[in-house]
Amino acid sequence: MRLKTSILCFLVLILVFSCNQKQNQTAVEKPNVLIIYTDDVGYGDIGIYGGLIPTPNIDVLAETGLKFSNAYATAATCTPSRYSFLTGEYAWRAKGRGVAPGDAQALIKPGTETLPAVFKKAGYQTGVIGKWHLGLGDEKGPDWNGKISPGPLEIGFDYSFLIPATGDRVPTVFVENHRVVNLDPNDPIKVSYKEKVGDWPTGKDNPELLTTMWSHGHDQTIVNGISRIGYMEGGTAALWRDEDIADQLVDKAKTFLSENQEKPFFLFFSTHDIHVPRIANERFQGKSGFGPRGDVLLQLDWTVGELLKKLEELGIRDNTMILFSSDNGPVLDDGYVDQAKELIGDHKPSRNLRGGKYSAFEAGTRVPLIVNWPAGIKKGETDVLFSQVDFLASFSAYLKIDFNKEQAIDSQNHWEALTGKSKSGRTGLVQEAVQNVLSYVSSDGFKYISPSNGPAMIQWGPEIETGFSKSEQLYDIKNDPSEQVNMADMNQAKLEEMKKALQQIVSKQ
Repeated sequence: MRLKTSILCFLVLILVFSCNQKQNQTAVEKPNVLIIYTDDVGYGDIGIYGGLIPTPNIDVLAETGLKFSNAYATAATCTPSRYSFLTGEYAWRAKGRGVAPGDAQALIKPGTETLPAVFKKAGYQTGVIGKWHLGLGDEKGPDWNGKISPGPLEIGFDYSFLIPATGDRVPTVFVENHRVVNLDPNDPIKVSYKEKVGDWPTGKDNPELLTTMWSHGHDQTIVNGISRIGYMEGGTAALWRDEDIADQLVDKAKTFLSENQEKPFFLFFSTHDIHVPRIANERFQGKSGFGPRGDVLLQLDWTVGELLKKLEELGIRDNTMILFSSDNGPVLDDGYVDQAKELIGDHKPSRNLRGGKYSAFEAGTRVPLIVNWPAGIKKGETDVLFSQVDFLASFSAYLKIDFNKEQAIDSQNHWEALTGKSKSGRTGLVQEAVQNVLSYVSSDGFKYISPSNGPAMIQWGPEIETGFSKSEQLYDIKNDPSEQVNMADMNQAKLEEMKKALQQIVSKQ
């Protein structure tokens, strides 16, 4: 009898062990995925990338995960980089994908292959919280007072809570799924980017009402003491308070994580920070010593910390893959008098890179990228060449989900590089600056910037070099990361090789 009991116990132990092994294997095979996509964060803004403003929570992600030194957004401005990120297609392949006005129609049409659609096909619950700036609604644009569709829910997301465009554009309201949050039907929203609507004061006519003065291009309707791009009136009960945006986004994210903790989830958490207007919550104001821009960096780091704490609290941190990056490079004066330039001190948002947001130079698109997944990635650093356009194909390959390669034409599978298992990544990638000026970066450390008739400096305010020149440019960015020596006349063979590589990608259909 004892022998039978012992054998039975042994068999039960084997069964339990096998089940646990199977559960662990399934968990590792299907991690939760949290992408923290920041706004205007430069290559040198984060502490572990050389920044002077403390970012301890983000630094921990890098110290215990995989830190990339050679990762790129696809564009030096937000709308095109976000479009490419989600669709696997370079935004410059079609017109109308530049920086979108706040009342733009949906740029990603229903039926388009997308990253959230891939996750959804793999059985994930999908959500997007934060800045959108990819347009909403049909060809007439969004119906702010009715059902706003199409949008994220029509391209693969199960849930959305959005800043429709940016914090500096009207309407300054949140959109949850298909509706403006807290909208009073008796106080309808009116929006125009062509002419003034209603009688709400503007920054141009009523500067005495401003708590933050505009410097360029942000002198229209005043909301919460800040003048914006565009005109609006109505929706008073729905208006956000800028100081509370980060808190509200974090609260929504925590709710999403709690509600989906029992199933695999994909959350695209798109922060407003550190885009203008840089209005941190009162508990962060004046705390960085670097002015409002530094304060919202502190707030961004707090945001990351809150999400990490929630994952730990729910017991799902180990099998949650977190990716932290930025949509483009940094800018100081981007429309408001917030002393970003005057109080920058020795902090170098671009580190040793030339240019910045909008620019064809490296600081426009080379961005921080940190990948942290305790159950699946060893800590370390990598200089593999990686582009955000490859997230779609990489996750598709890992999850064994087919995707439309004719539509997501530019996305490549580099899962092994993304998870630190390979030192081999892209052989080359394309960068897009303002005015659709394209550059090509190769894995051997060279960069080609195509000729342009554009100005040498950004014309509307920021003191940023565009990288534009009527002459061809070739840089050895491996040994000359600041792009000081144009080698076009010194290395004709390499110039032609790079030029041909770019042309082949552009002509690809």
